[in-house]
Amino acid sequence: MARSADAPMKRPMENYLSAAVEIARESGALLAQLSKRPHEITYKRPSDLVTEADRRSEALIVEHLRNRFPKHAIVSEEGGGQKTGSDYCWYVDPLDGTTNFAHGFPVFCVSIGLAYRNEVVAGVVYDPMREELFTAERGLGAYLNQQRIHVSKHGSLSESLVATGFPPFLRDHELNIDLYYTFTRLTHGVRRAGSAALDLCSVAAGRFEGFWELKLNPWDKAAGSLMVTEGGGRVTDLAGGPFELLGEAIFASNGLVHDQMLGVFSKHDAQTLGERPKAAAPVSR
Repeated sequence: MARSADAPMKRPMENYLSAAVEIARESGALLAQLSKRPHEITYKRPSDLVTEADRRSEALIVEHLRNRFPKHAIVSEEGGGQKTGSDYCWYVDPLDGTTNFAHGFPVFCVSIGLAYRNEVVAGVVYDPMREELFTAERGLGAYLNQQRIHVSKHGSLSESLVATGFPPFLRDHELNIDLYYTFTRLTHGVRRAGSAALDLCSVAAGRFEGFWELKLNPWDKAAGSLMVTEGGGRVTDLAGGPFELLGEAIFASNGLVHDQMLGVFSKHDAQTLGERPKAAAPVSR
């Protein structure tokens, strides 16, 4: 049957995004329920936790994605994905903020991003504790609970609030400690909340002016990176080069403080770890 001339055109990613929203909400409800129970914790490596909730959330998400999009590839944090050779690949973090979750600190989320030939085209991040649903489609903006969001308009680093993260397997990496200390002095403060996906969404929503992390897996940043660019921000590596989904480092900002923060990164990167002076312990902000 031919489409009526008055029938609305479907957006290219609409089916994918609506499916991801439904799945993220279901997974988030599961996490909220499991957060009230004692947690069984195991370790992938020292300080790198995984809980029953990670595995159950991943199983739920991957099963739904396989059923709805059987030809799509899936890459998920706990290894439950599938390889298909498709140009479409879902990047799934079933519980971003596992350490927070395990300790009862209510900052965690579900993150689901869809990439086409390594370019993120749709994303969903759902925070079940605050019932905040972030969504984005490439070229169509970023939204929080169906309301359009934008990055902040602060253009001065000294008036900015920024965020970072520390991967558990790089605990002895002094570079980020030095950066944390430097930005604590240069800004209103540095936040380290423990969920990269939510930190990126906070940049997109104007809550943070910038966020950086030295090493993130693609499932940590797929959906969140799209939120930032669709919210009017800028995402690069720490040298200002193009953002690579399969790369390690990420730097996201409102765009206005981007060059100022790149200047700080460049000064630290110009020194070797051995030459870098020992920084005093950063003051909690």
